[in-house]
Amino acid sequence: MKEIGGYFELEFNQKQSFHPNAIALNTARNCFEYILKAKNINKIFMPYYTCDVMLEPIQKLNIEFEYYHIDSNLEPEINEENSKDDPVLYTNYFGLKQKVINRLSKKFKNLIIDNSQAFYQKRVKNTDTFYSARKFFGVPDGAYLYTDKFLPSNEIEQDFSFKRISHLVKRIELGANAAYPDFLKNDKTLYNQPIRRMSRFTEMALTSIDYDTPKTIRERNFLYLHNELVDKNELSIDLDDLSGPMFYPFLYKKEGIRKLLIKKNIYVPTLWENVYTVTKKDDFEQYLTNFLIPLPIDQRYTISDMAYIISVLKHLL
Repeated sequence: MKEIGGYFELEFNQKQSFHPNAIALNTARNCFEYILKAKNINKIFMPYYTCDVMLEPIQKLNIEFEYYHIDSNLEPEINEENSKDDPVLYTNYFGLKQKVINRLSKKFKNLIIDNSQAFYQKRVKNTDTFYSARKFFGVPDGAYLYTDKFLPSNEIEQDFSFKRISHLVKRIELGANAAYPDFLKNDKTLYNQPIRRMSRFTEMALTSIDYDTPKTIRERNFLYLHNELVDKNELSIDLDDLSGPMFYPFLYKKEGIRKLLIKKNIYVPTLWENVYTVTKKDDFEQYLTNFLIPLPIDQRYTISDMAYIISVLKHLL
């Protein structure tokens, strides 16, 4: 029965999600697991340069996998003859590789796209694609999946998020440093979760977002940083692929930049330390992990914030 009266809950101005036709699940890695199970996949090709959580579903399902390298343009060094009929997982790095994906979708028979870093990029028709919501917005979990093979929906329970929101509230009231331990704790709770439908809390939060504004701000901030850093950036960036990107990826061979930025309260992650355990010292993936700086450009920040980042970087460089 409907509950009437009592105390007030959080209020959301519900509209529509950005991916209304996708399957809404609890995590991106579980979107990947959904594809593996629904398509009964026995072997898959994986990039060395990816987060280690993507191995969770592979290990859980005991699926054979083979790594492949990427080149200096972040494109896969693998051909269709090598992969045969086995699927290839490719990451839309920083949300900037849509042209590559369009080309790969014609090259590989079974392509799976990890759009965890590309929330705003559209799915290529008939290509399995998944997205992460929490990498772009203030939600504790949540992901979207496009696929043409489905698991029985009555076997997938709904997730609950109420134990995972403390870091979101604390960041507002106490700041990012105070909330960071809670963020790490929340991150650990997402490990080895079963496939579940997106929680009601996350669903309501994601249907209350004005998606046009964050996209515009991300692109504006990205272009500002690019204009200032393009001559120093070792990565070649195609601006035609720009669509609400996740970071500005700045590749520059100098030790200590990340550490000094963090000292200046510019929080930049390392993508990804697990790469060290599966690659060789001279591999390009290790070079990326060592020297690629993902600079924040998201909807929380102004051009003044971007100018501050540039002022700090120019001092370091």
